[in-house]
Amino acid sequence: MDEERTVAGTDSEARRGEATPLGELARLFLRLGATSFGGPAAHIALMEDEVVRRRGWLTREQFLDYVGATNLIPGPNSTELAIHIGHARAGWPGLVVAGASFIVPASLIILAVAWAYVRYGTLPDAAALLYGVKPVMIAIVAVALWNLGRAAVKSTPLAVLGVAAVAAVGAGAHELAVLALSGIVAGVARRAGSRSPRIAASVLPGAMTSSSAAAASAAATTTAAAFGLLPLFLVFAKAGAVLFGSGYVLLAFLRADLVERLGWLTESQLLDAVAIGQVTPGPVFTTATFIGYVLGGLPGALVATVGIFLPAFVFVALSGPLVPRVRRSPAAGAVLDGVNVASLALMAVVSWHLGRAALVDGWTIGIAVASLIALVRFRSSSVWLIGAGAVTGWLVGG
Repeated sequence: MDEERTVAGTDSEARRGEATPLGELARLFLRLGATSFGGPAAHIALMEDEVVRRRGWLTREQFLDYVGATNLIPGPNSTELAIHIGHARAGWPGLVVAGASFIVPASLIILAVAWAYVRYGTLPDAAALLYGVKPVMIAIVAVALWNLGRAAVKSTPLAVLGVAAVAAVGAGAHELAVLALSGIVAGVARRAGSRSPRIAASVLPGAMTSSSAAAASAAATTTAAAFGLLPLFLVFAKAGAVLFGSGYVLLAFLRADLVERLGWLTESQLLDAVAIGQVTPGPVFTTATFIGYVLGGLPGALVATVGIFLPAFVFVALSGPLVPRVRRSPAAGAVLDGVNVASLALMAVVSWHLGRAALVDGWTIGIAVASLIALVRFRSSSVWLIGAGAVTGWLVGG
């Protein structure tokens, strides 16, 4: 048994040391983009399962560093994580291939839904399918949180910091404020030689949602204009360049621009667009594809999609090469440790809310428990479990 474990570890180290062929990167992220339901927390869990547990491309520590880095820049976190992984495994070409491969399947699915919406004026009903898929995603996220948490929580002070971050987010603190303060507290504790940043427990809950005003003021810079592809591109490029947070933050941002200031969409159309982004696989920001098609057909869909995702590629290209250097610095590494723990705290809070919405009866609880057993005991593929959950939901939830 020890020999098998040693051989497996050696194989993983060899895989981490070799560049990944672009075709293999494309196949993985095309599949993830087509099957990753559940929002950023679920997407990160799926990537951890594929990239760390199954393929050994990254260590858990490296993976966590990239998760932390994506939380410090604006834009869609899971897409930025895919871009980071692509860059780490295949350089600049990998950066483009992994990111584009993750985005394209979801955009094509939403494009088809948008066509049906424009043609028939309503959304297709996917409730039965999601009834079975959501509990599977909760199980996948739970396993990823456990695995990543064991790597991130390296000491009792970091555990205290994580609990404080959960409490702060639960109390309504802004996500970016929690991440920044966690990194600062961990860095200061390291520099001062302190073993216990318990001060975080009192500091973090006080960082409430005031920084959301920055996003609102940024949105105010858009002026009313007749519809055109260039103004459409600028609206979505601005969203991708300044937006932190979940799909609900995106809803507030786009409402301010597209409904109130520009008058291009109705409230109902915007809610339909965000709902489609939430219930289809892939990044929630593919909501832009739906809105672009509704407003400007196929050219509008392309322009809006490129606009909202382009900043993510730029931000990762600028910040990605710095992540390994940050880890090599003891002081900066301590800051990154704090950010990583806070990132998992955010993921845990989001997962709690998703779980309350997904586990609604005996069937959904049973699906989640069975998925947990399959993942932990039999190391089943998350993709097959998602498919099984969709079939089960269709049979019992329809």
